[in-house]
Amino acid sequence: METFEDIYLDLSKQAGRCRIAESGLGWKPAGGGDTFTLDKAELISAQWSRAAKGQEVKIISRNNGVIQLDGFNADDFDRISKALKIWFGVTLEQKEHALRGWNWGKADFAKSELVFNVRNQPAFEIPYSEIENVNIGGKNEVALELSVPADKEDTGTNGKLGGARARGKKTGGAEDELVEIRFYVPGTTMGKEKNEDGEEEDDAEDQEFNAAQVFHDTIVAKAEIGEVAGDTLATFTDILHLTPRGRFDVLFYESAFRLRGKTYDYKIQYDNIKRYFFMPKPDDMHSMICIGIDPPLRQGQTRYPFLVMQARLDEEISIDLNVSKEDLEGKYNNKMLAHYEAPVAHTISKLFSALSGKKVLQPSKDFSSHHNQHGVKCSIKANEGHLFCMEKAFLFVPKPATHIAFDNIVSITLARAGGVAASVTASRTFDITVLLKGGAEHQFSNINREEQKPLESFFELKGLKVKNDMDEEVRVFHCMLT
Repeated sequence: METFEDIYLDLSKQAGRCRIAESGLGWKPAGGGDTFTLDKAELISAQWSRAAKGQEVKIISRNNGVIQLDGFNADDFDRISKALKIWFGVTLEQKEHALRGWNWGKADFAKSELVFNVRNQPAFEIPYSEIENVNIGGKNEVALELSVPADKEDTGTNGKLGGARARGKKTGGAEDELVEIRFYVPGTTMGKEKNEDGEEEDDAEDQEFNAAQVFHDTIVAKAEIGEVAGDTLATFTDILHLTPRGRFDVLFYESAFRLRGKTYDYKIQYDNIKRYFFMPKPDDMHSMICIGIDPPLRQGQTRYPFLVMQARLDEEISIDLNVSKEDLEGKYNNKMLAHYEAPVAHTISKLFSALSGKKVLQPSKDFSSHHNQHGVKCSIKANEGHLFCMEKAFLFVPKPATHIAFDNIVSITLARAGGVAASVTASRTFDITVLLKGGAEHQFSNINREEQKPLESFFELKGLKVKNDMDEEVRVFHCMLT
């Protein structure tokens, strides 16, 4: 047995002890936690190179992807090389990384990782297990979004489930995290048309394809983007999303749901859902679903902490869930039905609630607008939307979706739009400014004057501190006239 101290597994923050024996390889964190073991039959190849904390041994395995062991001394090469050769029949290959600083090179799709080579030397590698999503931006640009762990301390070496090789665990090892990288892939490439299974047709003729699209499709296949373990429980097609804007198919799985659009494709774990809202839109024609997620959804440089869906009230669906009767009674505790025949928004809402375990939050029964609606029309800057009075918070949708908890509010100020200069008779709208703890403010503009009394009554009921500048402005205006 060969033993090495102060070795880091998969960018872990904590060092541990690494042992290589005839039966396989093992690593145990010094401060306690999950022990990682790898059977000798799992090893395919091994590489030795300079890394962040010393010398690194990178192992390509059959079923565990890329495994990184960092922190070795240069003198350890002979011991490790001999052990791998004798016990596992694997040659420890020395790799020199490209240090030229070029940002152009050749992408090589290896078994477990994407390798970016500069003059036949690797500049960097990206394990497929760390790629969360991939999208095409423009004609020749491909953006790779990297996984981010929900808990930055979760590196797979602190007793948590999943291990360091689970998607997104490696990025938890560093204080700074790379979340996106973009490749410019110009030109075209030759290939054959593929069938539904993604395999090339033998009798098909070579065709010219956009190189960026081929790069994108290869990443999707290698990183298993969009694939979720298990069968689809239910699928809803062409659902309108107000944030982010577009139409997506919504696919429900056991542990995650998927949004599949023409350009973007997202997979979101139910554990990432923090809040769930269902509101009837004041137009009496639509219902809206608002889902708060953390970490937020990303489209390029834009982050979406809330998803907002909309469906017509008269749009009904008849759907049978792909779930056995035993699972409905046991695994899901009868929180779902085997068959639904109801409006689309209501059906989606019930499935989200059952699968995520989150309570469906609805507008407060204590508020009713002048027109007997749950929301009032207003604007945030140039964005029109509706402000809903929930039981414990304000919610503005659709864009930018804004959630304000009552316990975070210092005061609310009502002011006439335009201030003193505005005509009393002409000013039919007013603004609300919400001051938060910490000094931040949210302003909701162009609220119909008729909604003042219902809103003030609701603020008083919830014990919110309100300052009404509108009456003072009227008095000042009368003084000016006098």
